[in-house]
Amino acid sequence: MPKYLCLASYTAEGLKGLAKDKGSGRRSALSKAVESLGGKVEAFYYALGKHDVAVILDVPNNASAAALSVTIGASGVASLRTVPLLTVEEMDQGLTKAVSYRPPGR
Repeated sequence: MPKYLCLASYTAEGLKGLAKDKGSGRRSALSKAVESLGGKVEAFYYALGKHDVAVILDVPNNASAAALSVTIGASGVASLRTVPLLTVEEMDQGLTKAVSYRPPGR
């Protein structure tokens, strides 16, 4: 199943909700949402800095990842950046492909 890294940043309203629900409550809510798409949360961490949450998800496909990202973003309580993750084997496959490309100015 494809993996995705999701980095979330709470709005002020989202931080108030986090204080009310606690970290474990938000993790549970996300897990239920991901499971409703046929996936699972592999890792869930809170972070300090630009992003408040870092999550690794297994979801069936890009459409499922997009559905989750749009739903969370539309809530207005967090902005979400979703990054598809590649396995080492997928990267190796990519490195064997010939690409016809000319850099700018060359």
